[in-house]
Amino acid sequence: MKILVISNLYPPHEIGGYELRCRDVVERLRSAGHDIRVLTSDHHVQGRTEIDQPHVARRLRVHGMYGHPWLSIQKLHTLEKHNHLALSDELANFQPELVHVWNMGGISKSLLLRLEAAATPVVYDISDHWIARSMRADVWLGWWNTPRGPAATLIRSALGALGIRRAISRTTPTASWDTLRFKRIYFCSAFMRDHTASRGWPVSHASVIHCGIDTAHFAEKSDHSSFAKLLWVGRLAEDKDPLTAVRALAACDDQSLTLDLYGHGDADYIAALDAEIQSLGLAGRVSRKSAPAAEMRKLYAQYDALIFTSNWGEPFALTPLEAMSSGLPVITSLDGGQKELARHGENCLIAEAANPQLYATRIAELAADPDQRAAIAATALREARERFDIGVITSQIESFLKDSLTQ
Repeated sequence: MKILVISNLYPPHEIGGYELRCRDVVERLRSAGHDIRVLTSDHHVQGRTEIDQPHVARRLRVHGMYGHPWLSIQKLHTLEKHNHLALSDELANFQPELVHVWNMGGISKSLLLRLEAAATPVVYDISDHWIARSMRADVWLGWWNTPRGPAATLIRSALGALGIRRAISRTTPTASWDTLRFKRIYFCSAFMRDHTASRGWPVSHASVIHCGIDTAHFAEKSDHSSFAKLLWVGRLAEDKDPLTAVRALAACDDQSLTLDLYGHGDADYIAALDAEIQSLGLAGRVSRKSAPAAEMRKLYAQYDALIFTSNWGEPFALTPLEAMSSGLPVITSLDGGQKELARHGENCLIAEAANPQLYATRIAELAADPDQRAAIAATALREARERFDIGVITSQIESFLKDSLTQ
């Protein structure tokens, strides 16, 4: 297949898991013989080493996100025209059989209007809230289609009456996002699909293809005889809720347990977190650390359990899956898509978001039963390799793309 992939960001200039997963799938599809061209933004992360990627075109411009400015409607029109010209050039020159849309956060949503109006099949990969939360916040389409103040309404009406809006739409579509149909679309979880549908988007027909990781890259824990070192990994922020992990440790009777928090965050939140650690008398037992992803894949196996406390509606969290791929027992909330991964007493122990006492109870259960630790870790490791390895997931995506050519 000749596939044009569209993503707001692309490694080495990624900021999160969405674009890393996009890269991983693209590289595996290329290895399988598919001809792939990636159209992404010109956003650059300072300090990243550039790599030679002839199949990647960094031509799109970001509006309002990742440090880019919010523009007036006149300047935004120029940006929109630029992005549509870039897309038109890629479609004309590459002539893909299929367009594979990934994350569009910060990128012109009007591009989707052009794509869905064309004859080339479009497939959407959705693993966050950019449709549910961001689509109707698009400034360009919002200016044309949402209620405005008297002055803007008058200008918009005049542009329509004079035929100017129609002329503008030839190069930069202004139709409503409600015209989008998302005919071929899959989500990373049924939770994310159902949540997006609940916000009024026509996606109830969507398929589910869970996120995958390269399980072969993780060091494997084999000895579950000791239980002393707890691990928390994530963004240090309220929605990831490391405070619940800290408070759970404080509620544990076993004073020998330690907790390492791996991650970065906003300075104000970190100050509050550090203050809570001090007030609970845990300064000698809780440490804040950080490590690059490659190093983290080796570190999981050095701990005795992962404490996952997210409470914001995770589409399908990868951190518990990474721990499972390391043979590490997991205690998790059922936040968001976690219900599609976690089974209490089989591949993890289940606690409850923002309930440190229940987390403390689960920690005590693991501490008291090395056989249970080993059993749930073994089940989780097997399932991670058999069901969630990136090779397995890419095969599912490849099949979905092939089917889309004939739909």
